[in-house]
Amino acid sequence: MRLLLYYLTLLGSSYVISTYGPHQRAQMTGDILLGGLFPLHFGIASKDQDLAARPESTQCVRFNFRGFRWLQAMIFAIEEINNSSTLLPNITLGYRIFDTCNTVSKALEATLSFVAQNKIDSLNLDEFCNCTDHIPSTIAVVGAAGSAVSTAVANLLGLFYIPQISYASSSRLLSNKNQYKSFMRTIPTDEYQATAMADIIEYFQWNWVIAVASDDEYGRPGIEKFEKEMEERDICIHLNELISQYFEDHEIKALADRIENSTAKVIVVFASGPDVEPLIKEMVRRNITDRIWLASEAWAISSLVAKPEYLDVMAGTIGFALKAGRIPGFREFLRHVQPKKDSHNEFVREFWEETFNCYLEDSPRFQESENGSTSFRPLCSGEEDIASVETPYLDYKHLRISYNVYVAVYSIAQALQDILTCTPGRGLFANNSCADIKKMEAWQVLKQLRHLNYTNSMGEKMRFDENSDMEANYTIINWHRSTEDGSVVFEEVGYYNMHAKRGAKLFIDRTKILWNGYSTEVPFSNCSEDCEPGTRKGIIDSMPTCCFECTECSDGEYSNHKDASVCAKCPNNSWSNGNHTFCFLKEVEFLSWTEPFGIALAICAVLGVVLTAFVIGVFVRFRNTPIVKATNRELSYVLLFSLICCFSSSLIFIGEPQDWTCRLRQPAFGVSFVLCISCILVKTNRVLLVFEAKIPTSLHRKWWGLNLQFLLVFLCTFVQVMICVVWLYNAPPSSYQNHDIDEIIFITCNEGSVMALGFLIGYTCILAAICFFFAFKSRKLPENFTEAKFITFSMLIFFIVWISFIPAYFSTYGKFVSAVEVIAILASSFGMLACIFFNKVYIILFKPSRNTIEEVRCSTAAHAFKVAAKATLKHSTTSRKKSGSLGGSSASTPSSSISVKTNGNDYDTASGKHRPRVSFGSGTVTLSLSFEESRRSSLINPALQSFLYNGGVRSSHLLANCKICNFSKLYGTCLFQGCRDTFTYKAV
Repeated sequence: MRLLLYYLTLLGSSYVISTYGPHQRAQMTGDILLGGLFPLHFGIASKDQDLAARPESTQCVRFNFRGFRWLQAMIFAIEEINNSSTLLPNITLGYRIFDTCNTVSKALEATLSFVAQNKIDSLNLDEFCNCTDHIPSTIAVVGAAGSAVSTAVANLLGLFYIPQISYASSSRLLSNKNQYKSFMRTIPTDEYQATAMADIIEYFQWNWVIAVASDDEYGRPGIEKFEKEMEERDICIHLNELISQYFEDHEIKALADRIENSTAKVIVVFASGPDVEPLIKEMVRRNITDRIWLASEAWAISSLVAKPEYLDVMAGTIGFALKAGRIPGFREFLRHVQPKKDSHNEFVREFWEETFNCYLEDSPRFQESENGSTSFRPLCSGEEDIASVETPYLDYKHLRISYNVYVAVYSIAQALQDILTCTPGRGLFANNSCADIKKMEAWQVLKQLRHLNYTNSMGEKMRFDENSDMEANYTIINWHRSTEDGSVVFEEVGYYNMHAKRGAKLFIDRTKILWNGYSTEVPFSNCSEDCEPGTRKGIIDSMPTCCFECTECSDGEYSNHKDASVCAKCPNNSWSNGNHTFCFLKEVEFLSWTEPFGIALAICAVLGVVLTAFVIGVFVRFRNTPIVKATNRELSYVLLFSLICCFSSSLIFIGEPQDWTCRLRQPAFGVSFVLCISCILVKTNRVLLVFEAKIPTSLHRKWWGLNLQFLLVFLCTFVQVMICVVWLYNAPPSSYQNHDIDEIIFITCNEGSVMALGFLIGYTCILAAICFFFAFKSRKLPENFTEAKFITFSMLIFFIVWISFIPAYFSTYGKFVSAVEVIAILASSFGMLACIFFNKVYIILFKPSRNTIEEVRCSTAAHAFKVAAKATLKHSTTSRKKSGSLGGSSASTPSSSISVKTNGNDYDTASGKHRPRVSFGSGTVTLSLSFEESRRSSLINPALQSFLYNGGVRSSHLLANCKICNFSKLYGTCLFQGCRDTFTYKAV
């Protein structure tokens, strides 16, 4: 039986060797043999086999320069290990490398040679034949590239427990150790890549995409995992298509039609370069440029599709690439390849011919071209400079798959090193024994690989996890167009750390991404516009869940995240905000001491109190000066006190309203203002009566006394007090909570009776109107006494403020009602304080020269003579009219005229006498009087008497030491003592 099995195995091995001639492999003998499977071609030529004759091996087509570089990485690593004095000393590694042509059939054809040789060795047939020259067993295989190919190879190698380390197969199905017992890899599984793709789509907030996958063991599991991830994120896949490099043209065109007609702008492709190439060619032919491609690592940097002529369509592609590594010395190794030097690698000949588009002299294809079966190419010597041409083979800037091959070879070598250096009693096998390096079998190497843990020359930790996968991370790249030569540039824009915490795995630098090759704005790929927080999704009939309409949440409902399906109701004590994004407790609101507006009003009120107190201090300090006396200082003190009360009453409006504050604030405000205006009214009216009186009598002196003034102030204020008492008794104000506005609870004062408030403010305005009338009427009296102009201005301010207050009060609500009234109180109070007292304080403090008895007397005398002059002129005019009617006699009547002032007194040349004259110049008034001696006293005294009584300023203070003209006081009247002078004063 053993002999029969020997012959069968030998027959299979002979078939394999005869099928693969020396030109179809790269082979070098050694003490230990490694196998290699690389896609040196992208596919095979389609050829119908009618079985009329013995079938021939199918021909591989389209040389893969990157695949050849991967093969070179394996050879470079083996040669580097053989030249090392520390790793596997005195042991030579050999290799047998075959081309899979990116197909399962070719890969299995190559794998059969590995299995057959191992089976022959396992039979131990040395007793039947001399096998000293036979090829040693393949103890491990590096490969293959595609997941579909590796799946088939793993099924075969797993039967014999031959370790297989793939450098590019990422299908998650290969992690099933029950089915693929000997499969390992140095590339991360698609389990993470599918999640990473879904994370990117979620990161850019897309929810409407197209999914395309290759119809093999790589694409189908990858897109299946991707669909699950998308479903968890509520992202819709509009189209889900399969693709293959063997699709017919009409199938590719139909797929392109569906993609072109789709509203989704993002295309996710789980496929290899050869599979996706036909679709991309069709998209380029149609010039469909408004799509964003999301590429899996199998084609993200594939030279088949990363071509400059495709960039109009493919620019802006986001792809996953493996983390690049460094292989010292690999660059020089690649550049020194030559057909004559690398006789052990027959693939170099085809590489050379494809690179330089020529045929080597001894090439079989050269003979075929001479026979006309292939296209003609010139001959080449095999000594051309490889650096002079542009080829993907020399693209060593980002070594990704090549680095994975390099790591795979070194992992096998490190496992062999562990076997070589194993100490008996510490081994991994039965009874802690060690394997014999000279007689070891493949399954022992597999056992050692599973426990591998070492640090490579780059300082990186290398180990396989429980699924025989090696940990790695993805680099995220973006396809750019080179500004130098227009070639494709793979710009690194982020990374994906599969072992980081959730939410921290993905990092993308948006500033580096160019969408469609030029734009920095993220494209829109959603079925519907996002429903912002505060809205909910409304269902659209016959459309997927990603297609919806946005409906705003109702009042009292909210949604706090995008694309909410329903709006939640707020609790009873809460209300939704304006955007309906959350609920908040209904705010209790009033004019608070702590809010900026309340603080500002309080500061203004305190400032008013301080300023008023300052004015009181100034008036008390300078109480005996003429200015203070002329303003009726006793009444001024009461006026200033009432202003302090006005400013202070505004503070009661600030703070949380209580019943007692609501009942106090309006009466305090009303009484304070009436007291203030009453003082101004009495003061203005008294001075006006003094100056308009003809002759002061004892009756005048009685009614103009201080007692009567204070009595009038008291009576005016008492009326307001009675209004407040009636109001508080019948409808007292109280605090209450206003729920009229949904989201706010206003604590404010219910005034009890709006009519009572109207009476309070109305009465105050009536007194202000009367005061304004008297102030306006007395505006031309001496300013030292009445400040009439300023009182007029203060009353104007008062009216403007309170007329504006009425509509503002009834149009506002909540705390602003109190704020409006506080502003009105402060504005009117500041107006009265500033207009009435600031000018006096300025003169007292900064113009003391004007605060003298002479200044006051001059101002008063000027006004008196002006009145006298008017009376004289009126009397003269009346006399002339009477004289004219009697025949022109004027011997005993005074004469007067009004003219522009000239130098000297006017002289009548006809009569030789001085004429009486009142002349008004620019800015001054010049008064000249001339009377007959017999009528001087009788004419001047009545006109001056009423004024010179001076309205509250003592006569002795006014008339003593007058520098303008000498007067003397006699029983309350003034006698003109015969002076004929000119009096000049500033015009008011």
